[in-house]
Amino acid sequence: MTKSDNGQDITLHIAQEPEADKLLGRSPLAALVGMLLDQQVPMEWAFSGPYTLAQRMGGDDLDAHEIAAYDPEAFTELFTAKPALHRYPGSMAKRVQQLCQFLVAQYDGVASAVWSDAATGAELRKRLNALPGFGTQKAQIFLALLGKQFGVQPPGWREAAGPYGEAGSHRSVADITGPESLAEVRMYKQAAKQATKAAKADAKADAKAGAKVR
Repeated sequence: MTKSDNGQDITLHIAQEPEADKLLGRSPLAALVGMLLDQQVPMEWAFSGPYTLAQRMGGDDLDAHEIAAYDPEAFTELFTAKPALHRYPGSMAKRVQQLCQFLVAQYDGVASAVWSDAATGAELRKRLNALPGFGTQKAQIFLALLGKQFGVQPPGWREAAGPYGEAGSHRSVADITGPESLAEVRMYKQAAKQATKAAKADAKADAKAGAKVR
């Protein structure tokens, strides 16, 4: 994935660390693993994980076949060694290995095969959603990342990515192109979190008031 479909070099700024971002730009599997790790930790931490993992495995890239066949306990140790690769290193090590085992079984270990021949955005979202650890939201965000920064744009990709596919948005890692956009995405996430928290509080208050009336 060194170049996008339009022949341009891919430069990412998600991990905010040059070598980690270079790996994300040239390695489809690293990008998938970074997306998988992107939960309950800062985005930079999640997307620098593939580079750290590759180093700990003694290489300059990740290989799905190698990870799939790795001894589970030894693989977990790669995640738990300080500094840990994730806030929940044990469970995330298991998920990464399950992802790679799925890729080996369904795509001969070639991560880019998940999207390289997808005919439509809807088909691509379905494929991403089928990956272990990829729910609907994660699938949509990664689809948006592919479309916005990797040039993977099958017909209907924006619609399939939902709100994350909107042009000019700052909702997710798909929109991070540098420190400023990273800050905007983080502000959006914090605002969305506060809105959700407020909505839950209102719903709880309404339910309590309703119970008193009865």
